[in-house]
Amino acid sequence: MACNFPNQITNRNFLSPVGFKFTLAKEPKIPFFCNSARIPEISLSVLQQPTYLKDLDIPGGKLQYGDLTLRFMVDEDMENYMAIHNWLTGLGFPESTEQYKNLLTYENDVTQPLDPKRAFSDGSLYILDSNYNTNAIVKFIDLFPVSLTSLEFDATQTDVQYFTADVTFKYTIYNIDTSV
Repeated sequence: MACNFPNQITNRNFLSPVGFKFTLAKEPKIPFFCNSARIPEISLSVLQQPTYLKDLDIPGGKLQYGDLTLRFMVDEDMENYMAIHNWLTGLGFPESTEQYKNLLTYENDVTQPLDPKRAFSDGSLYILDSNYNTNAIVKFIDLFPVSLTSLEFDATQTDVQYFTADVTFKYTIYNIDTSV
């Protein structure tokens, strides 16, 4: 006799923190060495409904999304680090507006029209199951970097610890697709 328990979880495997991969449409070299990522927090602000006894908190405010932070190993040629660095300087154009113009062109091809969407990129965090198959995809829309950590060189270290860098992104929204 089969017994149905509709309130029970059917998959008894736990989600592993090492089962993930990240892709970034604009800069494919960055995700290759990505070794840390997290699904950002999401929170809902509340409104207060005044009553004669006590003000009541009710849903109805705006959703607020936390930042997306990735940690990646820096390759020896610093290609992945410089990709983020150049993206940041293009957005901030600290030396000239030409840096922003280069960011908006395709492979610095000035014959193509400027595309403001090139300042942003979509990205996906693939959540893997215990067999390393995709279980869910967190899709980030219109990512852009806002910070990149420094690289500290230190000749007094006795063991070689390879560089990692953290990059923080802002984005418009993220969605979690579990139908994969």
